[in-house]
Amino acid sequence: MENIIIFDTTLRDGEQSPGASLNNKEKLEIAKQLESLGVDVMEAGFPISSPGDYEAVKTIAKEIKKSSVCGLARAVKADIDAAYNAVKYAKLPRIHVFLATSKIHMKYKLKKAESEILKTAAWAVQYAKKKTKDIEFSPEDASRTEPEFLYKILEAVIAAGVKTVNIPDTVGYATPYEFGRLIKGIRENVANINKARISVHCHNDLGLAVSNTLAAVINGARQVECTINGLGERAGNASLEEIVMAIATRKDIFKVKTGVRTKELYKTSRLVSKLTGILVQPNKAIVGGNAFSHEAGIHQDGYLKERLTYEIMKPEDVGFGETRLVLGKHSGRHALRARLKKLGYTLNDAEINKAFGRFKRLADKKKEVYDEDLSTIVEDEIGANIQEAYKLESFYIISGNEVTPSAKITLKHKGKKIIAISTGDGPVDACYKAVERIAGLKPKLLSYDLKAVTAGNDALGEVTVRMRLGKKEVNARAASTDVVEASLVAYLNAVNRLLFRKQ
Repeated sequence: MENIIIFDTTLRDGEQSPGASLNNKEKLEIAKQLESLGVDVMEAGFPISSPGDYEAVKTIAKEIKKSSVCGLARAVKADIDAAYNAVKYAKLPRIHVFLATSKIHMKYKLKKAESEILKTAAWAVQYAKKKTKDIEFSPEDASRTEPEFLYKILEAVIAAGVKTVNIPDTVGYATPYEFGRLIKGIRENVANINKARISVHCHNDLGLAVSNTLAAVINGARQVECTINGLGERAGNASLEEIVMAIATRKDIFKVKTGVRTKELYKTSRLVSKLTGILVQPNKAIVGGNAFSHEAGIHQDGYLKERLTYEIMKPEDVGFGETRLVLGKHSGRHALRARLKKLGYTLNDAEINKAFGRFKRLADKKKEVYDEDLSTIVEDEIGANIQEAYKLESFYIISGNEVTPSAKITLKHKGKKIIAISTGDGPVDACYKAVERIAGLKPKLLSYDLKAVTAGNDALGEVTVRMRLGKKEVNARAASTDVVEASLVAYLNAVNRLLFRKQ
């Protein structure tokens, strides 16, 4: 199979997403992850645009060894010089020159005739070629350029020495059929096209960026320009993860391959999301939170019988982890039984039916039923009620900014009172350490959440804690107008649950 060159422009076009500005350190961190991902080319920035962008491209060029590092430039001497001076430190430097060729751009933006554009394009490539061998040229707004003029431009820049001609759908105007036909037309009408690689760069204004890109691949494009999470100007660019997994999943259609390490996709997506501050939508293909989640009972039942019934990819192939069966009002008995078994509960049919009825009633009230909810259903409804190993009798705390917080806790266990005194980082921490001393447990506190249930100075405070002991995790909550008491009772409830699970 032929190899498709993956040209990632997250650091250039992706950073142009409103609010996605990155500093040099963040750009380098993403660049290193892109290298680990296995992208062939990374467009590190637009060096002439700002001193910061210039330095970022320069830093990345010095650090990256496996991927080609590219700098963007207009067909202007100063731009090309800046791009070269920034990428020249790279092991594999590339300069990407662009010039608008559509009638709209030539008339209103550049105010130049076709002959001037043709001459400038050829000159820019020749000038850049003196700097470095690897030159790419983009006729901006190619999808709205007159085909005959586009062919002339491409012939001229290839004759001038360019090795990659990129065909941008700059404003996301094309449809898959016509964009595929455009690539086919270039192959058939540009006399020297065999001397260059055809690339495509599609925007997502009509939601067709990935479709257009794949249509181009079918028609002969051998480089695709894309971004992590589909970031980019306006509605964004073609999504790298979607293109890569479409090619990997449908080899029968595309008959090509990429060098991307797909197990790094989810990690890369999360890193870019974290550093840009742009969240990934839950239903985003490949890397969205729901991409490998099933809630409908029919889907869950089919999946549990044979994964291929409702999954065309394995979540571990993209580094996602594992499939998630979301228990909600659409879920069925099969999924409930499977989840309870995973939690350590083996129930007979009668018990499952009893638990299922309460599960459905709960599912009608909340969007998702969590493992802790299921444990409560089993423990309460099936009759395995938790026997409180420890009950709170009293607590006494000393706290302040000039003393070490301490707590004296009295718990009742098997009819006897047990007292423990402990210090901590605060009154709550001191209480928790005292409880641990009495119970002889050392669980890990995964989360602690405090919120006001009611309004006013005497608001009822609700505390929710999540704890782990070994492989067992529990949630517990408690409410009180005294937040220390609520914190202590919630923790004690969790300890009792852990002891029950342990038994």
